Amino acid sequence: MFTLPSTWNLVISTLVFFIAARYLHRYLEVQGIPKGMTRGMLVFSLASLVSWGSGEMVDWTQEKIEGPQPQVAETSDDMSQLLKVLGQAQSTAELKGPSSN
Repeated sequence: MFTLPSTWNLVISTLVFFIAARYLHRYLEVQGIPKGMTRGMLVFSLASLVSWGSGEMVDWTQEKIEGPQPQVAETSDDMSQLLKVLGQAQSTAELKGPSSN
């Protein structure tokens, strides 16, 4: 199931993307490959793959250190049940009225 990435995943993968793009750009420059859209797309694609891999390694490492994270409201059914319970609690509180101290 799709989960949102952690903050560390976003930070590390962004840094890795720019480092990989710079390295690949310089490597292809040394190899004599002319600048153009094909080379730009190649650099972007490879840097994206390296970045994604580093983000996955960050998440894997974080899970090994902290353990699996608890799941939060996975489906809209869970959310609707939560809203229903909250609505019942609110209506019960309104029926009781203000408490006297």
